[in-house]
Amino acid sequence: MQSTRFGNTGLTVSRLCLGTMTFGLQTQEAASRAILDSAAEAGVNFLDCADVYPLGGGLQTAGRTEEILGRWLEGKRSRFIVTTKAFGKMGPAEWEQGCSRKHLLDAIDASLRRLQTDYVDLYQLHADDPKTPLDETLEALDTIVRSGKARYIGVSNFLAYRLARALGRSDVLRVARIVSVQPRYSLLFREIERELLPLAVEEGLAVIPYNPLAGGLLTGKHGFDKGPTQGTRFTLGTAADNYQNRYWHEREFNTVSRFVAAAKQAGISPTTLAVAWVLANPAITAPIIGASRPDQLQETLAAVDLKLPPELKKELDDISAEYRKGDAVR
Repeated sequence: MQSTRFGNTGLTVSRLCLGTMTFGLQTQEAASRAILDSAAEAGVNFLDCADVYPLGGGLQTAGRTEEILGRWLEGKRSRFIVTTKAFGKMGPAEWEQGCSRKHLLDAIDASLRRLQTDYVDLYQLHADDPKTPLDETLEALDTIVRSGKARYIGVSNFLAYRLARALGRSDVLRVARIVSVQPRYSLLFREIERELLPLAVEEGLAVIPYNPLAGGLLTGKHGFDKGPTQGTRFTLGTAADNYQNRYWHEREFNTVSRFVAAAKQAGISPTTLAVAWVLANPAITAPIIGASRPDQLQETLAAVDLKLPPELKKELDDISAEYRKGDAVR
């Protein structure tokens, strides 16, 4: 497994990050541990989590993924870069969500208990919170870093202008600075290429995108007319509507058909090729890959060693150009 520098920090991580959001609902603990074992054996040392996981669950399951990961990490915590996120609703009270000082200070302690560790390497805001002043959130994150409970801080699902403002305010306040961003990115969602990725490059931020396979759509295993496959995130609890709204459209399936044909022509697995395309962008640090079974990792891990031919890269860029949006000059 190749490794890479994490933005402008002194941290080094594996070129792929293992996402754990299926653990505890779509994937039971025994299979989750097997996936973690397989990824670790392949050299993946970068693990992504969130307090609200598993995906598709609710208050009754929130925190279960961190608990599974914490049990697996026992005795080997120092060998892995561990991340988690906060924002989502974690309890019945109104303040048990968002990015207020109260919630973040409560949330980090709860995550550390579930993960059975004294610190996380990267603590991320899972989303922007327009109800909380940005300065309050940044000062709370600074408190978390200064207390030693997190080594670095990052954000996920932020618009470029809000990330730029957060960076500027942290400089003014002289508090811990955001070092990474975790956006959605794939051949079926390229909008971040316009503003977010250029900002990340200019500011030296690590970029750890999720959904490089567009929820599994880019593997070519789904059929539009057949409807969503049971047991996938397209039918899973609270995640189903979100993923269907994102990807389950005739336009996306037409693009996938063209992509799968290009992969077949090149003699490359669609899974491998989709992740390799994400890796080929120089702004990308480490895509977040996932699995519901250990055998699903093989084709994803192979993407690290695939050097994408320029002509194939251009073909894929052209196939997915409409998902970039807003490039026309009028």
